[in-house]
Amino acid sequence: MILRRVAGWPSWEMRNPFEELERLRKMLDSMAGGTLRETSSGVFPLMNVTEDKDNFYLRAELPGITTEDLDISVTANGIAISGKRKIPDAGSNAVYHRRERESGSFSRMLTLPGQIEGAKVEATMADGVLTVLIPKSEKVKPRQIAIRTM
Repeated sequence: MILRRVAGWPSWEMRNPFEELERLRKMLDSMAGGTLRETSSGVFPLMNVTEDKDNFYLRAELPGITTEDLDISVTANGIAISGKRKIPDAGSNAVYHRRERESGSFSRMLTLPGQIEGAKVEATMADGVLTVLIPKSEKVKPRQIAIRTM
């Protein structure tokens, strides 16, 4: 039975290992009478976090959000971004054909892989992209060790 599902026995061609899980998801979905997947557009805001020797860099897409509607806080090794997305009301007589943009509060918390200098964090906003420069703590920065000869 296992050989038949994993290896496609008797032909021995390898099948996608997630094919069985997808089949099971579809079966559960049909029994639930709808979709089990979230109907929201996903995690907001979308973020990229990169690092170099001295800093972490967080870039978040926040189109249409003003800096007054954002709050950024830092801990010893993490950062939290929260705020409110406001979308103009289309009016009480509006009939939506598609509604994917939601308004409301959001919050993202990130744990970074090292300690940071919270007092030196800087944030800028340009063209709907929030860029946060997060300096690493001196304790976690790599240090060059000089080798002495005897």
